[in-house]
Amino acid sequence: MMRTGCAASLRLAGRVAVRLCSSNRTKRSSFANSTPRTQAEKQRRKQRREEAILSSPRSAVEDEAVKWSQKERVAYKAQTPYRKNEDTILPFPSSYSPEYVESKWYPWWEKEGFFSPEQHERLSHSVDQTFCMCIPPPNVTGTLHLGHALTVAVEDALVRWKRMQGYKVLWVPGCDHAGIATQTVVERRLLKEEGKCRQDFTREQFLQEVWKWKKEKGEEIYEQLRRLGASLDWSRARFTMDPGFSRSVSEAFVRLCDSGLIYRSEGLVNWSCFLESAISDIEVDTKELSGKTLMSVPGYENKIEFGTMYTFAYPVEGQDREIAVSTTRPETMLGDVAVAVHPDDPRYLAVHGKQCRHPFTDRLLPIITDSVVEMDLGTGAVKVTPAHDHTDFVLSQRNSLPRLMVIGENGTMTRLCGLWLEGVKRFDARQLVVDALVEKKLFRGERSHAMMLPICSRSGDIIEPLLKKQWFVRCDEMAKKAVQAVEDGHLEIIPHFYTKTWKNWLSNISDWCISRQLWWGHQIPAYRVVLANSTDHPENDQWVWGRSKDEARQRAAVKFGANPEDIVLSQDSDVLDTWFSSGLFPFAMLGWPEQTADLQRFYPNSILETGSDLIFFWVARMVMLGTELTGQLPFRQVLFHSLVRDKHGRKMSKSLGNVIDPLDVIDGVSLEKLQEKVKERNVDSRERLFAMEAQRKDLPKGIPQCGTDALRFALCSHKIQGEDISFSASQVLSCRHFCNKMWQTLRFTLKVLAESTTPVGALEETRPVSSMDRWICSKLYSTIVQCEQAFEAYELHTVTSALYTFWVHSLCDVYMEYVKPVVGQTDIEHSDRMRHVASTVLYHCVSVSLTMLSPFMPFITEELWQRLQPFRPRASAQDSLCLQPYPHSSQLAHWHFPEEERDFLLVQEVIRVARSLRAQCGMTKEKPAMWAVCSHHQAQVLLHFQSAVWTLSRISHLHIFCPQRTNSLVSVHNTPPPKGSLIGVVDHTFQLHLHVQSGMNKDKLILQLHQRKEKLIPRLEEVLCRVQSSDYATKVPAHVRQQMDSKMSTIQQELKTIEDQLKLLQDTQTDER
Repeated sequence: MMRTGCAASLRLAGRVAVRLCSSNRTKRSSFANSTPRTQAEKQRRKQRREEAILSSPRSAVEDEAVKWSQKERVAYKAQTPYRKNEDTILPFPSSYSPEYVESKWYPWWEKEGFFSPEQHERLSHSVDQTFCMCIPPPNVTGTLHLGHALTVAVEDALVRWKRMQGYKVLWVPGCDHAGIATQTVVERRLLKEEGKCRQDFTREQFLQEVWKWKKEKGEEIYEQLRRLGASLDWSRARFTMDPGFSRSVSEAFVRLCDSGLIYRSEGLVNWSCFLESAISDIEVDTKELSGKTLMSVPGYENKIEFGTMYTFAYPVEGQDREIAVSTTRPETMLGDVAVAVHPDDPRYLAVHGKQCRHPFTDRLLPIITDSVVEMDLGTGAVKVTPAHDHTDFVLSQRNSLPRLMVIGENGTMTRLCGLWLEGVKRFDARQLVVDALVEKKLFRGERSHAMMLPICSRSGDIIEPLLKKQWFVRCDEMAKKAVQAVEDGHLEIIPHFYTKTWKNWLSNISDWCISRQLWWGHQIPAYRVVLANSTDHPENDQWVWGRSKDEARQRAAVKFGANPEDIVLSQDSDVLDTWFSSGLFPFAMLGWPEQTADLQRFYPNSILETGSDLIFFWVARMVMLGTELTGQLPFRQVLFHSLVRDKHGRKMSKSLGNVIDPLDVIDGVSLEKLQEKVKERNVDSRERLFAMEAQRKDLPKGIPQCGTDALRFALCSHKIQGEDISFSASQVLSCRHFCNKMWQTLRFTLKVLAESTTPVGALEETRPVSSMDRWICSKLYSTIVQCEQAFEAYELHTVTSALYTFWVHSLCDVYMEYVKPVVGQTDIEHSDRMRHVASTVLYHCVSVSLTMLSPFMPFITEELWQRLQPFRPRASAQDSLCLQPYPHSSQLAHWHFPEEERDFLLVQEVIRVARSLRAQCGMTKEKPAMWAVCSHHQAQVLLHFQSAVWTLSRISHLHIFCPQRTNSLVSVHNTPPPKGSLIGVVDHTFQLHLHVQSGMNKDKLILQLHQRKEKLIPRLEEVLCRVQSSDYATKVPAHVRQQMDSKMSTIQQELKTIEDQLKLLQDTQTDER
């Protein structure tokens, strides 16, 4: 919508006429006071930002993404129709390939009906609860973008989670008929292929062409949803122009008319002269102009100048003075009906109630007063054009002013302008009006002016506010109920900070224009009534409505007391706003108004998940319409996710050329293909060059094949509640690496299980034996607890982080490295029982983790889980992982060992320091002995995890020395470590010693110690700065102070140790010389 203001005009220059069901603002946007210099500064900032983007260095992760190499693509070779048992016994490829994994599972899921709520009865873990959600229906004309991919990733994760919890789940797919977009696409196709425009067809013929196009192209969007793994119930798919859905739309219109909530009135609308239709706010883009700008406009050969403020004068009738006004749209002055000033403005007190003479029409324009006029803006006097400006329209209502439409539906000047302008295009008329004002010596100049220009997103046309008789929805009372529902807690909005936005917008709502001058869409079920042989209403504007023409005729007969045979009806040729039908989706998809089984079982829906940009256009309308038509809220919760931006934080937009097709991330795409896509889009030449240069810098080899699972996991790894998402292909590539890590984990696990002579034990019967078994089992339990809490709060990033951390850092980096010698050797040290328990624990850790990851990564988890099934302790009740019970912490309560988790934190730090010492000495293969100087309790922990410390630190032996020794630990040595050892600090009470062998490169050690010292000093200064701050003791919690004190002591101890080591090494060098 238009949000720029004239320097001397009450309205926003060229402002969009009616905010279709949007908030009613009487004050101008901040742009009204913006200056060209401010806008020029914005342009300079934008240029500096672009330069920074092109010159910014890449991170290590991004460098890895840039350097990726094409992986081998492995495809299924089975020629038989897909059956899981056949394909999972094929040889297991050595590395992960998304194409291999994702090519076959979805058809099997869909064929078996796993996504239908009817399968609920087959679940052994079913619960008597339902979970229902509708997908925000994408446009039938569109292709999915990353915003859609985020929606699918989040919604499918929730749906799969609930289904695995045993809920009766219904997730309904849908597709919106997208009135303007579809009609535009078909018109362009007909013009290109047949050289015909829409007017060359009858309405019926044109609609047949649209349905023909829909039949050819309409399934593409559904196939893209399948590629994303969306577990939708396709048997219940709804298209908003299907007969059943159309009946719901007619029913809603009729009921709202009967209750007085839909009415016909004259009002201002967003008008596209190119489309010759009103359009909704969401189809209006705004272009920011810093000043005078030449732009291409459909229907004009030459570019048109915008961003210019024109000032002219109106002579005051009967006085030797004038009033100057300013506007960015001088062509509209033919429709001026008044001049407005502020009642307290001393400059105009003498002209209150006077009149001005219009120089071209000779009309007298009253000078009116209104407090909404800003005295300090421009001349303080504004021209009033009610038929072409929303604010002026409101002024005309308050002051009973006429409304003169001087620009027609096709964008030409009307008869009211006079013969000299009639039929002239509106922007051609602009210069003619200025020239005529100059000739009459009333022109007072022009200047550059910053403004926001409203543009039709479908056609590129400049929006024209026009006065039209249309159908409107009365929104005020419905909006109050929507606000109250949130305040009373019946409707929860997540994140909660959107509740303020919700209330503010709905508390200032305008009525909603639902008429669209199109052929494609739901034709309005309202009929103009003409009574045969009647002369009572020569200018008849009487209307009735009905679910059918026959019903409308009966209504007209009752309303006008006439025989049905004497009534002539003509249906309104307009169609309903697409948002009207989509606003009915939560209940119309279930068969409303019929009381179907689905409607009774699944309405209200459980939750609505969508982008935060649709809070007004879709969500608020669904709440208002659902409450009014069904008597119930359409859903209990609304979860908003954030906007997906590019890696540099810019909004992804076709006009910027930085949109990424999710299928390009899934399948991979070359840089050349990416550049071709930018060239094909309608992008400004400067933006195109920048977009292509940014692609060459960020993606010099294009985007690698990452797969659906990696894309979904990457998107869900972002905090979706409130924070915009900066998307980077390197992040998705990292998730693909995680997929390969999972793949290799399964290869190792299957090898261990195949070599085991004892079957895997059941989870509930398995009791971990070793300290490491107990630790990994407890880590798994804690991960499940964390995921349970995060899922309930819809914090999916916490779930993905917990699962990734467990799989990579606990299972792979620690436990699998520890368990390799346990399961791979047959010596006495590793008993058969230990090996059996270890393999069983490994199996369950992998199996449970795959189940928990399944909602986010359905393809790879299904593939790997199926390959584990031959080793399953008991036969599964379900064929597919997607129907398995989701792990619950209560099932693993016997695996909770908090002491092991707490103590192993020390062990991990010991391992880290030990590896660091080995690296400093250049020991890559050697396994040296080390000494630990620690407290009695720390010695107990080391002995408890002794085998893990030896294995993971890659040392041959660990001697433990306690300065304050007790006799309780027989493994503790009486003698301290040898002098001259290299020392690593674990904490301020714990040191590791590695004896430096002769022949070691002491110069290299000294250099490494100096480098370590240089890193530690700034860290210590930072800690001291915090600790020594004046309010540290009063404002910082005790547990945080304790952590900071420990951190400070550890750094100080390590610095002291480094100084001692440096002195020792330097003394040794001196002695050797």
